[in-house]
Order: sequence, then C-alpha cells, then structure tokens
Amino acid sequence: MVLQSLKNCLWLSCVLRTPKACFWSTASGGLIIQSVSNDVYQNLAVEDWIHDHMDLEKQQVLFLWRNSPAVVIGRHQNPWQECNLRLLRQKNIKLARRRSGGGTVYHDLGNINLTFFTTRKKYERMENLKLVVKALKALRPQLDVHVTDRYDILLDRRYKISGTAAKLGRTSAYHHCTLLCNADKFVLSSVLKSPYKGLKSNATPSVPASVKNLFEEDPSLTSEMLLDAIAKEYATQHQTDHHITLINPADETLLPGIHNKAKELQTWEWVYGKTPKFSVSTCLNIAYKDSVLDVKVNMDVKHGRIEVCNIDLPEEWLPPELYSELVKSLTGSKFCPNEATTLVTTLLRVCPQDDELHNRWSLLCENMIMLM
Repeated sequence: MVLQSLKNCLWLSCVLRTPKACFWSTASGGLIIQSVSNDVYQNLAVEDWIHDHMDLEKQQVLFLWRNSPAVVIGRHQNPWQECNLRLLRQKNIKLARRRSGGGTVYHDLGNINLTFFTTRKKYERMENLKLVVKALKALRPQLDVHVTDRYDILLDRRYKISGTAAKLGRTSAYHHCTLLCNADKFVLSSVLKSPYKGLKSNATPSVPASVKNLFEEDPSLTSEMLLDAIAKEYATQHQTDHHITLINPADETLLPGIHNKAKELQTWEWVYGKTPKFSVSTCLNIAYKDSVLDVKVNMDVKHGRIEVCNIDLPEEWLPPELYSELVKSLTGSKFCPNEATTLVTTLLRVCPQDDELHNRWSLLCENMIMLM
C-alpha cells in the first residue's frame, strides 16, 4: 500500500511537470483523465475548461472525478426547493451549481463522477451509459444493472445508482453521470430534503428515486476497481491506450484560466443568484407566551434577491410602522440568512426600548430569517 502510494505520487509529479503541449495531445482517439482534487468547484471548472478549449473533433475525452461532501444542483434549479440549506451549513457541506441541466445530486468520496466529452454531432448519452454498464458487467457478471429510457442506471431493476446531466454547446457537448459506490445514504437523504414551505417556482424539479450503493450489493468492489474497469472499456471502444492521466485542476500551466472559472462557480451570484424567479407564500406560526400568532408572509425573489415583501399581522400585536421597517430593509436584499441577520441586527439598535414590543419584534425577525 505504501509502495503504491509512492508510485502514485511519483506519477503525479511527472504528470504535473508535463508541458501542456504534450499533455493535451493532438493525436486522434480518446483521452482518459482523472482529477487529483476533491474540490467540487475545481472539478466543475475542469468540465467548463475542456468544453471551451479542447478540439473534440480530434480527441474525445473521459474525465473521472470525485468530490468531498457537496450538493450539486442543475443549471436551472432552485436550491431552496432542492435541499436543506440550513443542514448544509451545519455540516459544512458545499453547494455548487453546474452549467449543465438535470437534477440535484449529493456527492462524497463514495460517489464516482464520469464526464464524456465529444463534438455535438457525436453526443450520445445512451451509448455512454451502456459503456458504464458493460464495464460493470465485465467486472461482476452477476450484477443486475441496466439503462432506463430516462438515462438512469438501475440496480436490481429498482435502485438508482446513476443519474445523468448534459450540456450541449454550439459545437461541443458533454454528458456527465454519477455512480453510487459507497456514499453516505443517511446524509444524502437528509440534505436532499427541502424543509421550505409555500415556495412556488418554475425551476426544474428533481425526481426522487430509491438509491442503493454498489458496495452494498458487492462489498468486494472498490472505487479503484470501478474506475479502472470503466477506463478499460472506454479505451477499448475508442481504440486508445488504457492509461489514466492524472491532472491537478489548480494548475494554470495545464489549464490556463482555470482559477477564474473555479472562482466564478463559488460566487453567491452564480450559486444562488442564477435561481429562476420564485415566490414564497407561507404562514408563520409564532408562539409567544400562551398564544400562537399566525403571520402571513408573501415574497417574490428574483436573481436571489427579495423583489417584493409583504408581512400581514394584527396591528395590536405589533405597530405597522415597526414591521414595515423590516419589510423596507429586506426589499432588495439577498434571500439569505446571513444578510438578513445583519439587517435585523442594525434595526434592533433603533427598535423601541419597550420590552414587550422589542421581544415581539425580535421574534418576528427570527422567524423571517428562518424562512431563508
């Protein structure tokens, strides 16, 4: 094991010192590359880089990558609708938005990601998925795996082990899919369950499915075995050398401009601000002393910012001029608990010192923040 690790380190150091002209060979056929990074933003940036820079007429590419815990949403999805953002923050799980369509997925090191790059004319995701299935069957003939019409891979005709997403450019295209090997299913099911109520959106919704890890079916499998089997099958079908080239997504000498691509994918404006317009219409049940107050809240959110905000509650509980200040401050701000907390903290300094009013107003503010 130690010897193998040393060999991998030496191999990696050679790869990273390889001039880019040699690394991105112009020879025809297929190229198989694997990221040494587990950072979701860096790996998604590699996808963008290959799509934007490589001549896929000359060389098709298979990109293999794995991420530390992260939730990845599709290009046209709503994160508040797709996952439990509060839980992501608590568990320090990253949230990323792809440039491709498709649904939301949970990644961790028990999940393999595969991206197939071709010209748009040669794009064929069914063939890619059949390649994965053929590789799995070559490794373990007893596995009951097949591709569905929805471009999923099912295990035992019931459990989803792979989902698909794609980006079709003018001349280039890529198709990526997941492969559940040994992911934490408890975390997966927890973070992909949205607690947000009263949210209406035209964003693309994910389709829930029962999932199962391949290692549950066959504990003798390893991620390395699966990666190697898929690489072999890809090499066979593309009549190329079965060699996986390791790359460092942070290396600007190999991938000029990659840093800026990864940086953009981390911005609030991309992850949240690209969310299609949505509305929130809900009723807050605020418990205060021996009673429960129903507060109606309606908000329109565009580009991740609160465009319209209305709060309806009895005047005798809180004077309109007081909660209207909250409405005024929230309008135009990010639909974000951090920004809302900062605004509320500022407002609390000018709130009437009357203890009763102060307590009620603070309670309202806390509940509004929890909506986000």
